[in-house]
Amino acid sequence: MQTFNIANVKNFNSQCLLIDQISMNKEILKLAIPNIISNITVPLLSMVDLAVMGHLESDIYIGAIALGGIIFNFIYWGFSFLRMSTSGFTSQALGENNKNEIFNIFYRSMFFSLVFGFLLIIFQIPIEKIGFYFLKGTEDVENLAKQYFYIRIYAAPASIGLYSINGWLIGQQNAKTPMFLAILINVLNIFFNIILVFKFNLKSEGVALGTVVSQYIGFFIGIIIIILKYNDIFKHLSLKKILNRTDLLIFFNVNKDIFIRTLFLIFVFSFFTSQSALYGNRILAVNTLLLQFFMLFSYFMDGFAYAAEALTGKYFGAKNFKYLKQIIYKIFIFGFILSILFTAIYYFFDKNILYLLTNNSNIINDAEPYLFWILIIPVAGFASFLWDGIFIGLTASKQMRNSMILSAFIIFFPAFYILKYYFYNNALWSALILFLFSRSISQTVIFNTKIKMKLLHN
Repeated sequence: MQTFNIANVKNFNSQCLLIDQISMNKEILKLAIPNIISNITVPLLSMVDLAVMGHLESDIYIGAIALGGIIFNFIYWGFSFLRMSTSGFTSQALGENNKNEIFNIFYRSMFFSLVFGFLLIIFQIPIEKIGFYFLKGTEDVENLAKQYFYIRIYAAPASIGLYSINGWLIGQQNAKTPMFLAILINVLNIFFNIILVFKFNLKSEGVALGTVVSQYIGFFIGIIIIILKYNDIFKHLSLKKILNRTDLLIFFNVNKDIFIRTLFLIFVFSFFTSQSALYGNRILAVNTLLLQFFMLFSYFMDGFAYAAEALTGKYFGAKNFKYLKQIIYKIFIFGFILSILFTAIYYFFDKNILYLLTNNSNIINDAEPYLFWILIIPVAGFASFLWDGIFIGLTASKQMRNSMILSAFIIFFPAFYILKYYFYNNALWSALILFLFSRSISQTVIFNTKIKMKLLHN
């Protein structure tokens, strides 16, 4: 007969804790890795766009894609609040095991996605006028950018609709389907870009048209997959529940805060590109290429941020605050390791990456004095990406909004205007790095002072 032994109990508890930790790591990676694969196709697509333009006879094509892209950054980044809020609400409903609300969230989000998308097409002329009123470049660059805009705008319903599809699937802890859709869309986009630019000589117009076609193909395939995979989705279709006043009010309030937060983020990066254009086509090309290092890192880090959205939302909805706190801790461990890895990659392979983007030796030579900034980006910014995912999962949209406003108005813009008379283009990069640091620090403070205490008392 086995006797009671306190050492055996402690050993058993330690083994259970270890199993829990391994299981949690697997849960994070199961969501993060497919999201990283999904996200990495986006900067790779941008790099291919720039590479295609960079191998043409003039640098005005790079500038045209950069300026035309600013407007779509405002549009699509602006409406990305639908992906974020959909992910947060869906993951919480999943944690609560509320199947009706899971499907109501999908219908609610998709309805507004399509409405917003068609409104953008209807109002494309005033959007173009307003956009290029604020954006400045040479006449040739602006003309090409406008051609790019008037073609790509027709992808709006599909592009915004894909935000709802991906957000809902991620909230359902399904990262593989968004991964498949992202790979499909971007492979098609790259294929169409190369064919339209080099075979049909459409140049920047070809890049825009390739985006439109591939976005619609991806959108319709996404809808078909959801219908087939979640075949009881139509059983939960109820217009009354979808348009429930209380749920709509919560939906709008969270989306309003995330929209404001995203708008300021877009404004900062658009200002960065627009100010670069005022320094001339060469600096615009240099900064556009160097920003691809930031975008590449951000899409890797967003893979873990998306995992944070899904998991924090699920455990918050299930009221499992013990696992919620452990998930947050582990997410930051993964994020820190990834930031160090990227710093090392950029240190050893910075020029190699630049040569993949362009064969223009003049642009590469002009970029060299600014390469050291890309080494600081990963460490400065990784925490802000992860906090965004955590705040979205907790639907703590107001706190996320306040952090962004503070970092933009109190840090970024004052830093640039103070430094620009002394450091030229380095002032832009200094302000950007300070902006990233500020977001990381302010979100950490907000979580520890306003959100963590609420969790500890549950």
